[in-house]
Amino acid sequence: MADDPKTLVSTEWLAQHLDDPDLRVLDASWYLPDMKRDGKAEYDKAHIPGARFFDIDDLSDHRSDLPHMVPPVEKFISRMRAMGVGDGHQVVVYDGAGLFSAARVWWLFRLMGKTDVAVLDGGFPKWRAEGRPVEDMAPVMRDRHITVSRQNQLVKDVTQVAAASKLGDQEIVDARAPARFRGEEPEPRPGLRAGHIPGSKSVHYRRLLNDDGTLRPVPELKAIFESSGVDLRKPVITSCGSGVTAAILSLALERTGHRNHSLYDGSWAEWGMYGDLKVETE
Repeated sequence: MADDPKTLVSTEWLAQHLDDPDLRVLDASWYLPDMKRDGKAEYDKAHIPGARFFDIDDLSDHRSDLPHMVPPVEKFISRMRAMGVGDGHQVVVYDGAGLFSAARVWWLFRLMGKTDVAVLDGGFPKWRAEGRPVEDMAPVMRDRHITVSRQNQLVKDVTQVAAASKLGDQEIVDARAPARFRGEEPEPRPGLRAGHIPGSKSVHYRRLLNDDGTLRPVPELKAIFESSGVDLRKPVITSCGSGVTAAILSLALERTGHRNHSLYDGSWAEWGMYGDLKVETE
């Protein structure tokens, strides 16, 4: 894998750069309730040296009834400053599942106009499996100025997604498991209908990963999207249950050189809730 500090870096790359003064490592571990894991508790026990904990649920828009929606710019700025993450920093994000929630934080930084951010390929499991150092102490954090320039084209709301579904001028790609996409399995969140956005294509995020949680090589990623009926010549909107694993699709698209992609922040947590929005199940 070719290391790219704007998308994906290897554990070897991170080990070589761990002592760089302008490197900031973020542990963005977050889990669904049925995973029965606590990201913050696991961070407190062991994390990559110098890593700060990025709480996806806390760093969100608490004015919304939907889970972990994009936070207001001011909230993002204040939290990052408090964590000592700012201008001139190279950020590396990882999670405790391999590659699950870290991509969401990578996407969030890009939405805020910060491009020097990469996901750690294989995450904490790969780092530990290789016997690399860990610690249980939180780092000393000093305030750092951060400049944010929100890139609105990287996020879509329900109205924009409904228009894309109707017009078919953009590909809508769903990262949920195939049985949920087809409406054969109930949604983990109560009160949601089963099925998918009309016209959307199914690319389960796990298909993009190797067994060790690393992202597949670029030619394989392209082939998976294309074999799923995704026309990569069109703009792509990624979606999932609540906007977390959709970002894995966004990361994979970026790796393939596809630059015209955005993420539906409300995802199925929003679409599945409103009875006036159409649902397909085949």
